Amino acid sequence: MVILQQGDYVWLDLKTGGEFEVPIGAVVKLCDSGQIQVLDDEGSEHWISPQNAPNIKPMHPTSIHGVEDMIRLGDLNEAGILRNLLIRYREHLIYTYTGSILVAVNPYQLLPIYTADQIRLYTNKKIGEMPPHIFAIADNCYFNMQRNNKDQCCIISGESGAGKTESTKLILQFLAAISGQHSWIEQQVLEANPILEAFGNAKTIRNDNSSRFGKYIDIHFNKRGAIEGAKIEQYLLEKSRVCRQARDERNYHIFYCMLKGMTPDQKKKLGLGKATDYTYLTIGNCTVCDGRDDQKEYSNIRSAMKVLMFTDKENWEICKLLAAILHMGNLNYEARTYDNLDACEVVRCSDLTTAAVLLEVDLKDLMNCLTSRTIITRGETVSTPLSIEQALDVRDAFVKGIYGRLFVWIVEKINAAIYKPPSLELKTVRRCIGLLDIFGFENFTVNSFEQLCINFANENLQQFFVRHVFKLEQEEYNIENINWQHIEFTDNQDALDMIAIKPMNIISLIDEESKFPKGTDTTMLNKLNSQHKLNTNYIPPKNTYETQFGIQHFAGVVCYETRGFLEKNRDTLHGDIIQLVHSSKNKFIKQIFQADVAMGAETRKRSPTLSSQFKRSLELLMRTLSVCQPFFVRCIKPNEFKKPMLFDRELCVRQLRYSGMMETIRIRRAGYPIRYTFVEFVDRYRVLMPGVKPAYKQEDLRGTCQRIAEAVLGRDDDWQMGKTKIFLKDHHDMLLEIERDKAITDKVILIQKVVRGFKDRSNFLKMKKSAMLIQKTWRGYYCRKNYGAMRGGFSRLQALYRSRKLYQTYHIARQRITLFQGRCRGHLVRRAFRHRLWAVITIQAYTRGMIARRLYKRLKGEYRRRLDAEKMRLAEEQKLRNQMSARKAKEEAEKKHQERLAQLAREDAEREKKERAEARRKKEMLDQMEKARHEPVNDSDMVDKMFGFLGTTNSFPGQEGQAPAGFEDLERTHRELEEEDLDEALPLPEDDVEDLSEYKFAKFSATYFQGTTTHTYVRRPLKQPLLFHEDEGDQLAALAVWITILRFMGDLPEPKYHTAISDGSEKIPVMTKIYETLGKKTYKRELQALQGEGENSHTESHKKSSVRHKLVSLTLKKKSKITEEVAKRLNDGEYTVHGNSMLEDRPTSNLEKLHFIIGNGILRPGLRDEIYCQICKQLTQNPSKSSHARGWILMSLCVGCFAPSEKFVKVRNAGYMLFLFVPLYVLDLQGIYTQKRVDPQKVKEEVVDFARYKWPLLFSRFYEAFKFSGPSLPKNDVIVAVNWTGVYFVDEQEQVLLELSFPEITAVSSSKGGKHQAQSFTLATIKGDEYTFTSSNAEDIRDLVVTFLEGLRKRSKFVVALQDNPSPAGDDSTFLSFRKGDLILLDQDTGEQVMTSGWAHGINDRTKQRGDFPADCVYVLPTVVRPPSDIVALVTMTPDQRQESIRISHVPVMETEERMKPYTLEEFSYDYFRPPPKHTLSRVMITKNRGRDKLWCCTREPIKQALLKKCVGHEELSQEACMAFVAIMKYMGDYPSKRTRSVNELTDQIFETALKAEPLKDEIYCQIIKQMTENHVKYSEEKGWELLWLCAGLFPPSNVLLPHVQRFLQSKKHHPLASDCMQRLQKALRSGSRKYPPHLVEVEAIQHKTTQIFHKVYFPDDTDEAFEVESSTKAKDFCLNISGRLLLKSPDGFSLFVKISDKVISVPEGDFFFDFVRHLTDWIKKARPAKDGIVPSLTYQVFFMKKLWTTTVPGKDSFADSIFHYYQELPKYLRGYHKCSREEVFQLGALIYRVKFEDDKSHFPSIPKMLKELIPQDLIRQLSPDDWKRSIVAYFNRHAGKSREEAKLMFLKIIFKWPTFGSAFFEVKQTTEPHFPEILLIAINKYGVSLIDPKNKDILTTYPFTKISNWSSGNTYFHITIGNLVQGSKLLCETSLGYKMDDLLTSYISQMLTTMSKQRNSRGHSK
Repeated sequence: MVILQQGDYVWLDLKTGGEFEVPIGAVVKLCDSGQIQVLDDEGSEHWISPQNAPNIKPMHPTSIHGVEDMIRLGDLNEAGILRNLLIRYREHLIYTYTGSILVAVNPYQLLPIYTADQIRLYTNKKIGEMPPHIFAIADNCYFNMQRNNKDQCCIISGESGAGKTESTKLILQFLAAISGQHSWIEQQVLEANPILEAFGNAKTIRNDNSSRFGKYIDIHFNKRGAIEGAKIEQYLLEKSRVCRQARDERNYHIFYCMLKGMTPDQKKKLGLGKATDYTYLTIGNCTVCDGRDDQKEYSNIRSAMKVLMFTDKENWEICKLLAAILHMGNLNYEARTYDNLDACEVVRCSDLTTAAVLLEVDLKDLMNCLTSRTIITRGETVSTPLSIEQALDVRDAFVKGIYGRLFVWIVEKINAAIYKPPSLELKTVRRCIGLLDIFGFENFTVNSFEQLCINFANENLQQFFVRHVFKLEQEEYNIENINWQHIEFTDNQDALDMIAIKPMNIISLIDEESKFPKGTDTTMLNKLNSQHKLNTNYIPPKNTYETQFGIQHFAGVVCYETRGFLEKNRDTLHGDIIQLVHSSKNKFIKQIFQADVAMGAETRKRSPTLSSQFKRSLELLMRTLSVCQPFFVRCIKPNEFKKPMLFDRELCVRQLRYSGMMETIRIRRAGYPIRYTFVEFVDRYRVLMPGVKPAYKQEDLRGTCQRIAEAVLGRDDDWQMGKTKIFLKDHHDMLLEIERDKAITDKVILIQKVVRGFKDRSNFLKMKKSAMLIQKTWRGYYCRKNYGAMRGGFSRLQALYRSRKLYQTYHIARQRITLFQGRCRGHLVRRAFRHRLWAVITIQAYTRGMIARRLYKRLKGEYRRRLDAEKMRLAEEQKLRNQMSARKAKEEAEKKHQERLAQLAREDAEREKKERAEARRKKEMLDQMEKARHEPVNDSDMVDKMFGFLGTTNSFPGQEGQAPAGFEDLERTHRELEEEDLDEALPLPEDDVEDLSEYKFAKFSATYFQGTTTHTYVRRPLKQPLLFHEDEGDQLAALAVWITILRFMGDLPEPKYHTAISDGSEKIPVMTKIYETLGKKTYKRELQALQGEGENSHTESHKKSSVRHKLVSLTLKKKSKITEEVAKRLNDGEYTVHGNSMLEDRPTSNLEKLHFIIGNGILRPGLRDEIYCQICKQLTQNPSKSSHARGWILMSLCVGCFAPSEKFVKVRNAGYMLFLFVPLYVLDLQGIYTQKRVDPQKVKEEVVDFARYKWPLLFSRFYEAFKFSGPSLPKNDVIVAVNWTGVYFVDEQEQVLLELSFPEITAVSSSKGGKHQAQSFTLATIKGDEYTFTSSNAEDIRDLVVTFLEGLRKRSKFVVALQDNPSPAGDDSTFLSFRKGDLILLDQDTGEQVMTSGWAHGINDRTKQRGDFPADCVYVLPTVVRPPSDIVALVTMTPDQRQESIRISHVPVMETEERMKPYTLEEFSYDYFRPPPKHTLSRVMITKNRGRDKLWCCTREPIKQALLKKCVGHEELSQEACMAFVAIMKYMGDYPSKRTRSVNELTDQIFETALKAEPLKDEIYCQIIKQMTENHVKYSEEKGWELLWLCAGLFPPSNVLLPHVQRFLQSKKHHPLASDCMQRLQKALRSGSRKYPPHLVEVEAIQHKTTQIFHKVYFPDDTDEAFEVESSTKAKDFCLNISGRLLLKSPDGFSLFVKISDKVISVPEGDFFFDFVRHLTDWIKKARPAKDGIVPSLTYQVFFMKKLWTTTVPGKDSFADSIFHYYQELPKYLRGYHKCSREEVFQLGALIYRVKFEDDKSHFPSIPKMLKELIPQDLIRQLSPDDWKRSIVAYFNRHAGKSREEAKLMFLKIIFKWPTFGSAFFEVKQTTEPHFPEILLIAINKYGVSLIDPKNKDILTTYPFTKISNWSSGNTYFHITIGNLVQGSKLLCETSLGYKMDDLLTSYISQMLTTMSKQRNSRGHSK
């Protein structure tokens, strides 16, 4: 009986008798009374009586809280597995292992375990290292494939709704993520799922997205592990779902998505409406699925189809077929009777008509096909009508046929896009991972033919599964050396034999019956019964009326209903339907029925049945799986209601049985299910044997385990000991646990007794001590308290008295001061008031007086005027009385009087108005004066006003013309000097004033110069050359050279830059360009023609200008080089600037100017004197220091390139030698190398110094490390170099920071580090120092150093005495006498014999005596060369002595080196070259031809085989080597070449194959050195040096060949290229091999004997500079070099970009620069094939720009702001990509204007014409040009005095506030997200990916980088996945710039991950 206690866990067997009932876990609540109360896992309470006690069994500890791997369960049974899954499911742990099998329980909710972080966590981890996860299975599939070079497969099975499809998608997404390419093919593979789900998945009762077909996805990987394609196989699509569905189920998703997502116009064309209108979609009474958005899904489907290259036409054809299916489902039939035969007809014809139109068939033919059947009997055709039931069957069969074949076509279409056939090349290695997502075992109420096929597939997979599990068990037993012969297991082979393998199996009988015309389901069943009724796995029907038969499957008995078996198996369409399809005009439907139409009627009858096709597919699948390493994922559905956190025990047990998990248990239990490692067993059960120590203190763990097991279990029981584990049965484990509980209980009781006694005693003593302490403390406290109270009282009394006294004194003083202040303030206020009152009264009085006087004056005037008017009235009245009556006279006079009054009133009003206007004008004048007083003075306007009378000139700087008025005297002296009379005698200079050379050149110029030209410096173009030239071409070239010299020396400005027509010549390599563009002759006929054209010009000046330009262009370029547009411009006289150089129409670099000047000197001998004279003229009396310096530089370069002509030889004889004009220090440039060779001893010392300090590094293994502790070094970031001499620590510049020889190293160790710590290794030296370094390769470094130490000790000949050993008495003793610290040289033995034997024989280095000595008295030094004496001395010193000795420094003695003979590969050839061919001739002939056997010597004949043995064995490599050797001979001129080749064609042939095949690298080195050995042809040897120089920069030789190559170079050190080759070799060793052959620039450089390559780099501000680039230069190094030259504070975020053709592509940091350019060029050339045999020439430009703006803050780096940030942001702003206010636009426009023109206001009038350069293009029309101008000018004036740089910074600071600052913008078209506009603006910046509405510039949404889980780009698409891998949203964009978006996103996310990693590491270090 089991004794239980409260809290114990037990198994409770309720024994309800259910088929899937298993014991349930429970915990004991009460057990004191007779009954036991338990609470089970489902929360139910049970009372167990003693009679039912057998129903309770104790639970193993492993089952209480659950385990990650169920193999570890002690209760390895159904109940244990079920409870383990339940416990983990409740904790949201849905994944559990059973060995390598993953069990996945569907959570029915989205868990946060599928993020990008999770992918990184599970990458490259073994199963068990991390918690169970689907990613762990995918990861092991991938890395097992990589490591073992073997195909993998993952079999995912489970019921519908268990999560198979989601698991498959997760594995796919994980594989795409870790392959790390973000390639388009990966995205295509992922996008196949939405299409397959749409056409193959549907909503069922069990699952909202149930796969109604099986699929096997074969994913193909290349040798680098990147996905390169895939192939999909589909199995058993459930076609019947198209016609009928169960209740609450839907048809396939595509129908509902199409009806929701199509536009109304599209639906109208197809005659479609709502889903509820169609019979085929409403049979299940369910048209909506809660978990799906059909409209959005349709967008995803369309996007996926675009990605998988479905054309729009194909999409439309698919929609037409789907619409036709829906219309055919709506056909209504009515029964009819014709000739006593049942017939029918279609009643409503609208749907039929639409279907006929969509299928493009005749309506009548379609009607006949659906209502009648044509039968051919004896050559006659008979048409019979169909009943309604038959007609419905025909219609449904037609519809299923269309849909099934459409699905097959879609799968084939997907495969056409994603499947890449394997290459036929031998080198290509392709591995694959297969994912099988197939239906699980099915057992329904009614099972039909489909279930038989499905269960047959599961039987095969179960057999495969069982054998795999048993194989794993066998491997475990074999590894542990366990006897497992008696362990057996049962499989399901008998069931498989019966179903499909043995003769007369079930499937063959069904097939046979299907082929009989009269075969029925009943006859088939009878044959099955008669054949298999005796088979135990076959269950026949109980009586003759039943139509079912049963099969005993591995998961249980399944009964199959035979009705419809044969029809489903035949799966054929009637001939009428095929004929109807054949008659269709629709090519698409013909295509999908192509196979059926191609077969005749008889052939179709004999076509393979569905079961035979499925059986064949299954056999192929099983064959594929059998050669793969399998992984299994078993998906479990926890409940039928699709609800989270609901666990149906019986349902899960059923699935576990059906999945075959129980077989794992059976196989496990058949052997030894309980396994413990020796450590686990000892630690757990050592309590059973007293005195057994813990495992970590044990040495013989196996013996301890055996003793414990024998003591408890006995010797004869069935348990076994393995190598690392002990294997037990279940009852053994139970017995051990019971005994352990007893032993622990006894020990616990004893411990409790002792502890309680100790505790009580301790408590008593503690309380006693505490009481005494309290008493003592209280008494002291009480006394101190009383004293303190008394003292406080006195203190308060004193304080009160003092405060009272002070208060009274202060109060009296305050009253007095307040009274005094009040009286003073009153007096001041009264005085001020009286003064103000007097002032106010005075002002008022005067004002009132003034107003009164003005009023009086005005009133007086008015009174007088009125009085005069009255007098006039009376006078007129009197006058008029004589003419009329008195009354009328009075009225007339009154009338005129009123008119005069009105006139007076008007005059008064007008006068008043004028007075007010005058007052207003005076007020405005005062305001303006006040305002002007505060405004800043405009210096520019002031200067213009002051000096405007001087006028302006448009001449170039330095151009000599008429001086402005008032300044004539400034040029008078200069003009007089130029116009001096040369006929007069030249004044002789004084000796102390003028130099001799100056005098001679002046005299020479007077003699030979043409016209009135002087010998002194001028800054204007010449009208004619200095010297006379017969050839007109030389004359024009001389004038062009003069202009170029002026520009080079800075005496003539560069022309303003404009976009010139370019033929790409500026990008052609320099020397090639010179030869192409500079002709040696000018044809007189062409010159005359040009001059003739010039004479017809309108004016003389125009004629001179145009003719000059034409002649210059002809001089500098061949006629074919001038494009039509350039010629047109020259003819039109467009270039009217002074000067006549071909470079004047565009700015040119100094390098181009030098090449032009010197190139003319080299190729035109007649111009050499002219060039020298021009330079000397500009150097004479040159006032500009800069110009003078540039002139001497130019002179020195010319002297080094060409000598003066014969003419100057005569001049020299006459005493006027040109070289006298040149300072002697220029000529010294030619003697640099000569000076170096003067002292041979110094050269030897340098070589010895190099060999001593640099040589060993070339033999090293390099590792990166960081110094953690130890003595200080100059840098903590170091590179560890380990070689045979010791361990070196160097920095990135190869500076040795620390050197430790192996004799100095006393100990080396490493530690793995914790969770947040890196690996580290420690080196202890003989000097007492200890260095600790952290490195990811710490263990490798330790192992390598230990290997060297041990190997050197074994081979060592040097030992050091550790103690004194005096010789015993006697002179003839053979024992060696020595003292402590003596060095002993072993003469016969080695260090290995000393360490393994007791005695050794050697020579004492101090006494030179020989003898034997004991080995334990000496220390073997790890060295094969004589150790330094200081190291020997340190071995035996005490630490104090060592410290004293270290203070003394030793200077290494340099030894001289004898002159070396040329080194050959002779020694190397003995071991590694193939043997020479055998000769059969006489010895005489052999002697004569002995030279031919020297394979390492130069030969003039091609080799027949490779030189190296390792290449000869491989036929393909040997052939490649022979072809490379021929190319080497052609390059070196030793083999005739039939045609001219491009510059790098031969170098490609030589190096391309070597870069792909590792063995050929050594072969190429050997071939080149072979051809340079004993080569007596100087040209050939030089070309060999060129090849060796190129080869050394491409890849290093192997470690075997490396020392021989180095010795060869060392022996040839006198050659100029030898040292450079050595340096390139070192860099290649450090940087690794290149990937591509040398670039054209590299080949041209070495062919022109230039080992330095300078590359022009362009910047955003339209400037450029040349930088040195080496073969080993990587993009990151290049960026560092550029940022250093430009004085940028940090290179972070900057990148190189290569512009080639129409693409601008970023150069990855880790790529070699020339590799990337070469790869890019080749890629573009492939994309653009040659036309008419002409390969298009591709030129490129390199740009350096800001790429990532994460840390960019304006003002932080002024140089970056000025050169990059402003000029990169400006175009984006002007294109209107940002959203900004009008005020900001005004301000930014003003700033842009200021950057362009600074304070120059003269361009204000042209602002309306240049708005495109100031205002965003989408805002220009919002205001008129004048309004824009006014606003910009107003804001411009606000920023008066700002410089250009300040304006740039202000511009950036304004834009920096916007969320789109630093963005890269892309205009794309999207159709995925219906809520967003179709045309989108995408901005990628530091915040993530933002979607912007292009109309209003509103940011619709921003996806941070942390939410982006996947992205990829194709030729015209860019795809991005946001959010969780399970339910993430997608965005597909149509754009040609997808590659840019992909690269930018990758860079930002990579930077983010790097930053996060650094932060984690820093936090880890801080902890």
